[in-house]
Amino acid sequence: MNLVLIVLAVIVAVAGLIILIYNGLVMKRQRCNQAFADVDVQLKQRQNLIPNLVETVKGYASHEQETFQQVIAARNAAQAANTAGEMSKAEGALGAALGKLFALSEAYPDLKANTNFLQLQQELSMIEDKLAAAYRFYNSAVQDYNTAREQFPGSIIAGSFNFEARDFFDVGAEKRAAMDEPPKVGF
Repeated sequence: MNLVLIVLAVIVAVAGLIILIYNGLVMKRQRCNQAFADVDVQLKQRQNLIPNLVETVKGYASHEQETFQQVIAARNAAQAANTAGEMSKAEGALGAALGKLFALSEAYPDLKANTNFLQLQQELSMIEDKLAAAYRFYNSAVQDYNTAREQFPGSIIAGSFNFEARDFFDVGAEKRAAMDEPPKVGF
């Protein structure tokens, strides 16, 4: 009789452990999903500013068609991206294209002083700050989730219930280098 109770207690304990690990993995996966959605919202806001920005710049630099086409093509690619890896790549290309667009403002002083352009530039800067925070939160959630699914005994549960690994959102070498630079302070 004691042996039956011990075996039953072990089965209940193991089942409880499996349920705890499974629910923990589900919670961490949901945190990744929520963090990815937050990044996606910020990216959509950024992408929605781009047509206004292009139109404003066109008014001052209408002969820069190649730059405008690069920005629009990069925006379209970014909108079509679905996974963190695809988004990282597309957003890197979009950032480079936007860099070229902003570089035009140096060649056109009237554009650089345009209130609408300055406002769009400020909005984009605010979104970039929010994006940086969203990237950090997402990558932290992915690290937590991937670690939980790779550690024992979570790896057994993750493998049995198809908890797939998540990719980090990589900002790319160019943006990473820019993040490492100290901020420029003008006097």
